[in-house]
Amino acid sequence: MLSFPASNRTYQIIHDAEKRGYAVGGYCVYNTDGVLAVIRAAERCRSPAIIQVFPWTLHFQGRHFIQFIASAAHSATVPVSVHLDHCLQPSDAELALDCAFDSIMVDGSMFDEEESIAYVKRIVEQGREKGITIEAELGRMEGGEDGLPKIEGSLLTDPEGVRSWVERTGVHFLAPSFGNVHGPYPEGGAEKWWQVDRLKRIHGALGSQAPLVLHGTHPCSDEMLRVGIANGVRKVNLNRTVRNKYMKFLAEESGKLELTQLQEKGVQIYSEEIERLMEVLGSAGKA
Repeated sequence: MLSFPASNRTYQIIHDAEKRGYAVGGYCVYNTDGVLAVIRAAERCRSPAIIQVFPWTLHFQGRHFIQFIASAAHSATVPVSVHLDHCLQPSDAELALDCAFDSIMVDGSMFDEEESIAYVKRIVEQGREKGITIEAELGRMEGGEDGLPKIEGSLLTDPEGVRSWVERTGVHFLAPSFGNVHGPYPEGGAEKWWQVDRLKRIHGALGSQAPLVLHGTHPCSDEMLRVGIANGVRKVNLNRTVRNKYMKFLAEESGKLELTQLQEKGVQIYSEEIERLMEVLGSAGKA
Protein backbone atom coordinates (compact mmCIF):
# COMPACT_ATOMS: atom_id res chain seq x y z
CA MET A 1 0.00 0.00 0.00
CA LEU A 2 1.35 3.40 -0.99
CA SER A 3 2.09 5.97 1.69
CA PHE A 4 1.28 9.69 1.43
CA PRO A 5 1.85 11.62 -0.80
CA ALA A 6 2.30 8.84 -3.36
CA SER A 7 -1.15 7.55 -2.42
CA ASN A 8 -2.77 10.85 -3.40
CA ARG A 9 -4.67 10.96 -6.71
CA THR A 10 -3.49 14.42 -7.85
CA TYR A 11 0.10 13.53 -6.89
CA GLN A 12 -0.09 10.35 -8.97
CA ILE A 13 -1.51 12.19 -11.97
CA ILE A 14 1.04 15.03 -11.94
CA HIS A 15 4.04 12.83 -11.22
CA ASP A 16 3.15 10.52 -14.09
CA ALA A 17 3.22 13.62 -16.29
CA GLU A 18 6.60 14.52 -14.76
CA LYS A 19 8.06 11.09 -15.47
CA ARG A 20 6.72 10.90 -19.02
CA GLY A 21 7.24 14.52 -20.10
CA TYR A 22 3.71 15.77 -20.75
CA ALA A 23 1.24 18.05 -18.95
CA VAL A 24 -2.20 17.35 -17.53
CA GLY A 25 -5.02 19.87 -17.72
CA GLY A 26 -6.54 21.40 -14.61
CA TYR A 27 -10.00 22.27 -15.96
CA CYS A 28 -11.91 24.94 -14.03
CA VAL A 29 -15.63 24.18 -13.87
CA TYR A 30 -18.67 25.97 -12.46
CA ASN A 31 -21.55 23.54 -12.95
CA THR A 32 -22.55 19.97 -13.75
CA ASP A 33 -22.00 20.54 -17.48
CA GLY A 34 -18.34 21.28 -16.81
CA VAL A 35 -17.90 18.20 -14.63
CA LEU A 36 -19.45 15.92 -17.26
CA ALA A 37 -17.48 17.55 -20.08
CA VAL A 38 -14.12 16.93 -18.38
CA ILE A 39 -14.88 13.31 -17.48
CA ARG A 40 -16.29 12.42 -20.89
CA ALA A 41 -13.38 14.06 -22.71
CA ALA A 42 -10.90 12.27 -20.46
CA GLU A 43 -12.53 8.90 -21.02
CA ARG A 44 -12.74 9.36 -24.78
CA CYS A 45 -9.11 10.51 -24.99
CA ARG A 46 -7.87 8.01 -22.38
CA SER A 47 -6.33 10.98 -20.62
CA PRO A 48 -5.81 11.80 -16.96
CA ALA A 49 -7.47 15.04 -15.87
CA ILE A 50 -7.95 17.35 -12.89
CA ILE A 51 -11.33 18.97 -12.24
CA GLN A 52 -10.93 22.34 -10.53
CA VAL A 53 -13.30 24.68 -8.72
CA PHE A 54 -12.80 28.01 -6.99
CA PRO A 55 -13.81 28.80 -3.39
CA TRP A 56 -16.92 30.41 -4.92
CA THR A 57 -18.25 26.88 -5.48
CA LEU A 58 -17.74 26.00 -1.82
CA HIS A 59 -19.92 28.92 -0.80
CA PHE A 60 -22.51 28.94 -3.60
CA GLN A 61 -23.04 25.22 -4.31
CA GLY A 62 -21.69 23.82 -1.07
CA ARG A 63 -19.82 20.73 0.08
CA HIS A 64 -22.49 18.35 -1.29
CA PHE A 65 -21.69 19.55 -4.81
CA ILE A 66 -18.00 18.89 -4.13
CA GLN A 67 -18.93 15.39 -3.00
CA PHE A 68 -20.84 14.88 -6.26
CA ILE A 69 -17.81 15.99 -8.29
CA ALA A 70 -15.50 13.67 -6.34
CA SER A 71 -17.87 10.72 -6.70
CA ALA A 72 -18.16 11.26 -10.47
CA ALA A 73 -14.43 11.89 -10.92
CA HIS A 74 -13.30 8.91 -8.87
CA SER A 75 -15.72 6.63 -10.74
CA ALA A 76 -14.23 7.52 -14.14
CA THR A 77 -12.41 4.84 -16.13
CA VAL A 78 -9.28 7.03 -16.23
CA PRO A 79 -7.51 8.91 -13.40
CA VAL A 80 -9.42 12.10 -12.55
CA SER A 81 -8.85 14.12 -9.37
CA VAL A 82 -10.64 17.08 -7.76
CA HIS A 83 -8.75 20.26 -6.89
CA LEU A 84 -9.63 23.54 -5.17
CA ASP A 85 -7.93 26.45 -6.89
CA HIS A 86 -6.81 29.78 -5.37
CA CYS A 87 -7.61 29.76 -1.66
CA LEU A 88 -6.92 33.43 -1.02
CA GLN A 89 -8.60 33.29 2.39
CA PRO A 90 -7.20 30.96 5.07
CA SER A 91 -10.78 30.27 6.17
CA ASP A 92 -11.52 28.79 2.72
CA ALA A 93 -8.53 26.46 2.99
CA GLU A 94 -9.68 25.34 6.43
CA LEU A 95 -13.16 24.64 5.05
CA ALA A 96 -11.75 22.77 2.05
CA LEU A 97 -9.75 20.41 4.25
CA ASP A 98 -13.04 18.92 5.40
CA CYS A 99 -14.40 18.45 1.88
CA ALA A 100 -13.76 15.73 -0.71
CA PHE A 101 -10.79 17.38 -2.43
CA ASP A 102 -7.72 15.48 -3.54
CA SER A 103 -5.64 18.67 -3.60
CA ILE A 104 -5.85 22.36 -2.70
CA MET A 105 -4.05 25.40 -4.08
CA VAL A 106 -3.28 27.86 -1.30
CA ASP A 107 -2.53 31.39 -2.43
CA GLY A 108 -0.47 33.34 0.07
CA SER A 109 0.66 35.86 -2.53
CA MET A 110 -0.98 38.77 -0.70
CA PHE A 111 0.99 38.12 2.50
CA ASP A 112 4.60 39.06 3.17
CA GLU A 113 7.16 36.28 2.72
CA GLU A 114 7.26 34.95 6.29
CA GLU A 115 3.46 35.12 6.67
CA SER A 116 3.07 33.31 3.35
CA ILE A 117 5.50 30.57 4.39
CA ALA A 118 3.71 30.10 7.72
CA TYR A 119 0.28 29.95 6.06
CA VAL A 120 1.32 27.50 3.35
CA LYS A 121 3.27 25.28 5.76
CA ARG A 122 0.30 25.10 8.15
CA ILE A 123 -2.07 23.98 5.37
CA VAL A 124 0.49 21.47 4.08
CA GLU A 125 0.72 19.92 7.55
CA GLN A 126 -3.06 19.83 8.00
CA GLY A 127 -3.49 18.46 4.48
CA ARG A 128 -1.08 15.62 5.23
CA GLU A 129 -3.36 14.43 8.01
CA LYS A 130 -6.28 14.33 5.53
CA GLY A 131 -4.35 12.83 2.61
CA ILE A 132 -4.62 16.08 0.62
CA THR A 133 -1.71 17.45 -1.43
CA ILE A 134 -1.00 21.17 -1.70
CA GLU A 135 -0.14 23.51 -4.58
CA ALA A 136 1.05 27.02 -3.79
CA GLU A 137 1.89 30.21 -5.65
CA LEU A 138 5.28 31.81 -5.13
CA GLY A 139 5.27 35.43 -6.20
CA ARG A 140 2.07 37.04 -7.45
CA MET A 141 0.19 36.87 -10.77
CA GLU A 142 -2.01 39.83 -11.54
CA GLY A 143 -5.45 39.69 -13.14
CA GLY A 144 -8.61 37.78 -12.30
CA GLU A 145 -10.97 34.96 -13.25
CA ASP A 146 -14.73 34.50 -13.05
CA GLY A 147 -15.23 33.64 -9.38
CA LEU A 148 -11.99 35.26 -8.19
CA PRO A 149 -11.17 38.83 -7.19
CA LYS A 150 -8.88 40.81 -9.46
CA ILE A 151 -5.29 41.03 -8.23
CA GLU A 152 -3.31 44.16 -8.98
CA GLY A 153 0.43 44.03 -9.58
CA SER A 154 2.75 41.12 -10.30
CA LEU A 155 5.63 39.83 -8.19
CA LEU A 156 7.95 37.54 -10.13
CA THR A 157 9.28 34.32 -8.65
CA ASP A 158 13.00 34.45 -7.81
CA PRO A 159 14.70 31.29 -9.12
CA GLU A 160 17.46 31.69 -6.54
CA GLY A 161 15.12 31.32 -3.58
CA VAL A 162 12.57 28.86 -4.94
CA ARG A 163 14.14 25.64 -3.67
CA SER A 164 14.47 26.98 -0.13
CA TRP A 165 10.84 28.17 -0.17
CA VAL A 166 9.57 24.78 -1.32
CA GLU A 167 11.61 23.00 1.34
CA ARG A 168 10.43 25.34 4.09
CA THR A 169 6.76 25.03 3.16
CA GLY A 170 6.69 21.40 2.05
CA VAL A 171 4.41 22.10 -0.93
CA HIS A 172 3.94 19.35 -3.49
CA PHE A 173 3.37 21.53 -6.60
CA LEU A 174 4.47 25.08 -7.38
CA ALA A 175 2.74 27.81 -9.41
CA PRO A 176 5.48 30.27 -10.43
CA SER A 177 5.08 33.87 -11.56
CA PHE A 178 7.22 34.56 -14.64
CA GLY A 179 5.17 37.12 -16.58
CA ASN A 180 2.00 35.00 -16.81
CA VAL A 181 -1.26 36.72 -15.84
CA HIS A 182 -4.84 35.75 -15.11
CA GLY A 183 -7.33 36.92 -17.68
CA PRO A 184 -6.47 38.62 -20.96
CA TYR A 185 -2.79 39.36 -21.58
CA PRO A 186 -1.62 42.86 -22.47
CA GLU A 187 -0.76 43.53 -26.10
CA GLY A 188 1.77 41.02 -27.35
CA GLY A 189 0.30 38.14 -25.36
CA ALA A 190 2.21 35.37 -23.64
CA GLU A 191 4.81 35.46 -26.41
CA LYS A 192 5.87 38.93 -25.25
CA TRP A 193 5.25 38.77 -21.51
CA TRP A 194 6.45 35.32 -20.47
CA GLN A 195 10.03 35.31 -19.18
CA VAL A 196 10.84 31.82 -20.44
CA ASP A 197 14.40 31.94 -19.15
CA ARG A 198 13.06 32.63 -15.65
CA LEU A 199 10.70 29.64 -15.95
CA LYS A 200 13.57 27.47 -17.13
CA ARG A 201 15.73 28.51 -14.16
CA ILE A 202 12.89 27.83 -11.72
CA HIS A 203 12.48 24.35 -13.18
CA GLY A 204 16.23 23.82 -13.06
CA ALA A 205 16.30 24.74 -9.37
CA LEU A 206 13.50 22.33 -8.46
CA GLY A 207 13.68 19.43 -10.89
CA SER A 208 11.00 16.91 -9.93
CA GLN A 209 10.91 18.03 -6.29
CA ALA A 210 7.84 20.19 -6.95
CA PRO A 211 6.35 19.93 -10.47
CA LEU A 212 5.32 23.28 -11.96
CA VAL A 213 1.78 24.52 -12.55
CA LEU A 214 0.91 27.06 -15.25
CA HIS A 215 -1.67 29.69 -14.41
CA GLY A 216 -2.70 32.32 -16.95
CA THR A 217 -3.57 30.56 -20.21
CA HIS A 218 -6.18 32.83 -21.77
CA PRO A 219 -5.43 33.50 -24.46
CA CYS A 220 -2.39 31.31 -24.93
CA SER A 221 -1.34 29.67 -28.17
CA ASP A 222 -0.74 25.94 -28.47
CA GLU A 223 2.90 26.70 -29.19
CA MET A 224 3.33 28.65 -25.94
CA LEU A 225 1.74 25.80 -23.98
CA ARG A 226 4.34 23.50 -25.51
CA VAL A 227 7.06 25.96 -24.49
CA GLY A 228 5.80 25.74 -20.93
CA ILE A 229 5.83 21.93 -21.02
CA ALA A 230 9.37 21.93 -22.41
CA ASN A 231 10.39 24.01 -19.39
CA GLY A 232 8.91 21.87 -16.66
CA VAL A 233 5.19 22.68 -16.57
CA ARG A 234 3.25 19.51 -15.67
CA LYS A 235 -0.19 20.95 -14.85
CA VAL A 236 -1.88 23.56 -17.04
CA ASN A 237 -4.87 25.44 -15.66
CA LEU A 238 -7.56 25.99 -18.30
CA ASN A 239 -10.75 27.98 -17.96
CA ARG A 240 -12.10 30.26 -20.70
CA THR A 241 -9.89 28.62 -23.30
CA VAL A 242 -12.04 25.46 -23.18
CA ARG A 243 -15.28 27.16 -22.06
CA ASN A 244 -15.80 29.97 -24.57
CA LYS A 245 -17.51 27.93 -27.33
CA TYR A 246 -19.82 26.35 -24.75
CA MET A 247 -20.76 29.81 -23.40
CA LYS A 248 -21.37 31.14 -26.91
CA PHE A 249 -23.64 28.17 -27.67
CA LEU A 250 -25.68 28.74 -24.50
CA ALA A 251 -26.07 32.46 -25.25
CA GLU A 252 -27.27 31.79 -28.80
CA GLU A 253 -29.48 28.76 -28.21
CA SER A 254 -31.02 29.35 -24.78
CA GLY A 255 -34.77 29.78 -25.30
CA LYS A 256 -34.65 27.98 -28.65
CA LEU A 257 -33.90 24.48 -27.39
CA GLU A 258 -35.42 22.41 -24.61
CA LEU A 259 -33.23 22.38 -21.51
CA THR A 260 -32.31 18.72 -21.98
CA GLN A 261 -31.15 19.40 -25.54
CA LEU A 262 -29.29 22.52 -24.44
CA GLN A 263 -27.40 20.57 -21.79
CA GLU A 264 -26.60 17.57 -23.98
CA LYS A 265 -25.30 19.66 -26.88
CA GLY A 266 -23.55 22.06 -24.51
CA VAL A 267 -21.62 19.26 -22.81
CA GLN A 268 -20.66 17.88 -26.23
CA ILE A 269 -19.26 21.24 -27.38
CA TYR A 270 -17.47 21.77 -24.07
CA SER A 271 -15.90 18.29 -24.09
CA GLU A 272 -14.70 18.64 -27.68
CA GLU A 273 -12.67 21.71 -26.73
CA ILE A 274 -11.20 19.86 -23.77
CA GLU A 275 -10.27 16.93 -26.00
CA ARG A 276 -8.39 19.26 -28.33
CA LEU A 277 -6.34 20.62 -25.43
CA MET A 278 -5.62 17.11 -24.17
CA GLU A 279 -3.97 16.43 -27.50
CA VAL A 280 -1.95 19.65 -27.28
CA LEU A 281 -0.78 18.91 -23.72
CA GLY A 282 0.21 15.38 -24.65
CA SER A 283 -2.02 13.78 -22.01
CA ALA A 284 -4.26 11.99 -24.54
CA GLY A 285 -3.55 8.25 -24.57
CA LYS A 286 -1.59 8.36 -21.31
CA ALA A 287 -4.24 6.67 -19.15
